[in-house]
Amino acid sequence: MDLEVSPALTIPSSELRWRFSRSSGPGGQHVNTSDSRVELSWNIEASAALTDDQRVLLLERLGRRRLIGGVVTVTASEQRSQLRNREIALAKLSELVAAGLAPEAAPRRPTKPTRGSNRRRLAAKEQRAATKRQRRRPSAE
Repeated sequence: MDLEVSPALTIPSSELRWRFSRSSGPGGQHVNTSDSRVELSWNIEASAALTDDQRVLLLERLGRRRLIGGVVTVTASEQRSQLRNREIALAKLSELVAAGLAPEAAPRRPTKPTRGSNRRRLAAKEQRAATKRQRRRPSAE
């Protein structure tokens, strides 16, 4: 079962490593007997599915918090079913890789407020000040 991250990138199932363990949380007696927690690992450095540019980009963007020795690992233990947790882990890895390969957003170009918006802002400010002035206690004069 290959993982399709985007139309241009598909991770072959032979590159994915699965580990299963007992999950914490609800489940009663069932939780003590089934390995429903899923860990999915993928070695970015050794992957044949990536181009050199994609590899460098992923290692740079995910390196700070997600990679251990060039391997990215996601875990899923939200559901009581191992099959459902497998699907969740695949979706998490797909989202993570897609976000890592997404192009950077264009830098914001600073703009000035328009003359009309400035005028409206000052008029609203003046109106508010007049309302507050009228609420004051009359002077003794």
